[in-house]
Amino acid sequence: MYLFDTNILSEVIKKKPNQSLLERLSKVPASRQFTSCICVMELRYGSSRRPDHEAFWERIEKELLSKVRTLPVTHDTAIIAGDVAAALSLRGLGISPEDLLIAATALNGNMTLVTANERHFNNISNLKVENWLEK
Repeated sequence: MYLFDTNILSEVIKKKPNQSLLERLSKVPASRQFTSCICVMELRYGSSRRPDHEAFWERIEKELLSKVRTLPVTHDTAIIAGDVAAALSLRGLGISPEDLLIAATALNGNMTLVTANERHFNNISNLKVENWLEK
């Protein structure tokens, strides 16, 4: 199962999306495609800053969010996030709250996180990360 980060979802709706990403996505059954409610928040934030935000948001809902299952931040996800944040802090490392919750969602569901920002997640133990935008 795959949890798609915001940058992967946004790539899909670009004027010229990465073709290898689109091909890879087409090979993954819909039942194995997920995202986090945190990514929905990030997409909404980005779209709300555009002059055409209403039409763009409709496109995001139709072309992206209707094709993946959005997972909430559950109690178990929050516990995992707290543990990950503490482990990183003890090593002198930090992570944004958004990335922390996205990673915890992937860990909680035993999913592979698909992101173009591997370095944001490299220090998290047991997190499977793949970059489908690599050339």
